[in-house]
Amino acid sequence: MRIFSFSLVSWLGPESPFMFVWIFNTIDAVLLTWCAALRRDSAYTLLNGFWILIGVIGIARAGGFIH
Repeated sequence: MRIFSFSLVSWLGPESPFMFVWIFNTIDAVLLTWCAALRRDSAYTLLNGFWILIGVIGIARAGGFIH
């Protein structure tokens, strides 16, 4: 999922749908965190939890809520 969204940014450059990319990547991180939690993989859960935090910040920046 992330490869697709980052490829989209790479192809389209400044005309990329940044909000879509951030939301897409954050949903991916949520799904991976859930799977890691089910498997009781604490390192992978923490790593993807970090990416959820980065995604929320990216969504806020892309939406103009923070600068």
